[in-house]
Amino acid sequence: MSANEKGCSGGPKLVFACSGAADVGELADLAARKMSRDGTGSMFCMGGIGGNVGPIMKKTATAEKILAIDGCPLNCVKATLEKAGFNTFEHLLVTEQGFEKGATEVSAVNVERVAAVGATLLA
Repeated sequence: MSANEKGCSGGPKLVFACSGAADVGELADLAARKMSRDGTGSMFCMGGIGGNVGPIMKKTATAEKILAIDGCPLNCVKATLEKAGFNTFEHLLVTEQGFEKGATEVSAVNVERVAAVGATLLA
């Protein structure tokens, strides 16, 4: 099944996040981890997508819904998913949520703000 044929399969809701060195990348990563702990989505391996790892690609293809969380406008997560053939997913860009790269406090409040937007996108 290709990424574009998955439709409403009842599969997992997967979250792929930036884990970049910038504060907004850390915020994206921590928000995805919070969503996974809260049960709103399951954080999954972005490196496995980039590396075209069979089991990770297969599980991603069965996902009911996919969320890509990018920290900054470089959109590395979005680009990696698209390069791997996954073109149907929700996209959350942390810097479009009022956070500025290099000037964002990584706090529980800010993690919650990003996670809440992500949960809405996966609902």
